Amino acid sequence: MTRRIAFVIFPDFQLLDVAGPIAAFDIAAHYQQDSYRLAVLAAEAGGVRSSSGVRMAADALDDGPFDTIVMSGGEGTRAYLERAGLVAWLKRAAPAARRVASVCTGAYLLAEAGLLDGKRATTHWSRTDDFTRRYPKIRLDPDRIFIRDGEVWTSAGITAGIDLALALIEDDLGSKVARATAQQLVVHQRRPGGQSQFSALLDTGGLHGRFAELMDWVRGRLDEPLGVERLAGQAAMSPRNFARAFAAETGLTPAKAVERLRLEAARIRVETTREPIDRVAEAAGFHDPERMRRAFVRAFGQPPQALRRAARA
Repeated sequence: MTRRIAFVIFPDFQLLDVAGPIAAFDIAAHYQQDSYRLAVLAAEAGGVRSSSGVRMAADALDDGPFDTIVMSGGEGTRAYLERAGLVAWLKRAAPAARRVASVCTGAYLLAEAGLLDGKRATTHWSRTDDFTRRYPKIRLDPDRIFIRDGEVWTSAGITAGIDLALALIEDDLGSKVARATAQQLVVHQRRPGGQSQFSALLDTGGLHGRFAELMDWVRGRLDEPLGVERLAGQAAMSPRNFARAFAAETGLTPAKAVERLRLEAARIRVETTREPIDRVAEAAGFHDPERMRRAFVRAFGQPPQALRRAARA
């Protein structure tokens, strides 16, 4: 069975939103011959300029039918929200497709076409307020790598498009092909859809790295009490000023940031070791395994045992 996958681009699209998923599907097709036929489409045939200035060749939009439509993101989505053509095409073509997907701000175009109404969705974390204001009928979850609601898939920014593509491949061809594809892409591990978008921010201590040293200090003491007063003292700030500055920098409260770091540390131990879950909970600072389980379900959509099983599949 050959599945036709349409990648839709427009002027000022984000190049990696398209190139990353295309590479994933291409590699998967080498493991299972004739599984995919890929097409890049745009409103007009020819070279389409990305936000980087690099052009990608595209065929003109057609009505398919397609197995999957993948809408790219990028700065160009803003202009296309004011243009009816692409949205009208989505309204025609999407109902005949088995599934539709978006990378990053491509979710705006799916939303404009009414394809996300009443559904859970995600997009780049920086667009949360604007997206929620524009589309109140959509249940936006900004802290997810990707979300599947029925046969509509949405993903976070740029590299999350690769995670999305690997999940689509797994849905089509199974975990063995998806895992082999990830290895060829030199992706250490396919991130589950429930993983937090904010992990990368915390890795650098915030958008501008102001709290990078503090985050390194926290990582070495995850099993200790880490209240806002202690963090503020380490940062040489008053608790009130620290909490306000930290939230402005990272978009998280200090307590939520500590929980994220504990979750990431615990997830790595759960997936890469055979340590008992209660020992992992103690080392990561949760202490109570049930408390850690609830935090895993909130953040990753799965309990620790399920992530461990998936990592060994």
